[in-house]
Amino acid sequence: MTLENKKAAILATDGFEKSELFEPLKALKNAGATVHIISNKLGEIKSWDKTNWGKAINVDKKINDANESDYNALVLPGGVMNPDLLRIQPEALHFVKRFFESGKPVAAICHAPWLLVSAGVIKNRKVTSYKSIKDNVVNAGAHWVDEEVVVDNGLVTSRNPGDLPAFCNKIIEEIKEGKHAKQTA
Repeated sequence: MTLENKKAAILATDGFEKSELFEPLKALKNAGATVHIISNKLGEIKSWDKTNWGKAINVDKKINDANESDYNALVLPGGVMNPDLLRIQPEALHFVKRFFESGKPVAAICHAPWLLVSAGVIKNRKVTSYKSIKDNVVNAGAHWVDEEVVVDNGLVTSRNPGDLPAFCNKIIEEIKEGKHAKQTA
C-alpha cells in the first residue's frame, strides 16, 4: 500500500474511454489511494466503449465543489468526447491549472492532453498523446514524442489504452515520490 493517506482526483464526463478511467482507478485504489470522480454534473457518467456507450460510474463531486488542495494528484482519462466537452468549460480548465500551479502530479492519456492545451499548461513540456492530436499539442508549444509514457516534471502522458500499464505505474510513482508538475517558464 504505497499510497496510503493519498487522494487522487479523476476528472471526466460522459464519453470517457472506459479503460482509461477504470484501469487507473483500480491501480490507484490497489496502491491504497482514495480516489474521487470529479465531473461537470452529479449522478453517473458513461464511458464510450469502442462503438457504443459502456460502463457508467458514479460522480463523487462536481467540479465547482472540488478543490485541488484536497488532492495529491489529478488523472485525466481520454476518449474523444470527454476532453472535448471538458475543454470548453472554464471550471474544468481552472481545476486543471490549479494542479499545475500547486506543483502536484497530473496524468493525461490519449486525447486528454486537449485539456492541457486549452488550460495553457504544456508549453515547453515533453509530452505524448494520441497521434491525431499531435498537431494541437505541438501548436501549444509542447515537444511531442511517440513514446509509451512520458514524464516531464510530474506531468505523465501516454498515447492510448495499450500504454495503460506503464501509465498507471508512472502515476503511482509520481504520487509516491511527490514530484511536481509545476509550470516552468
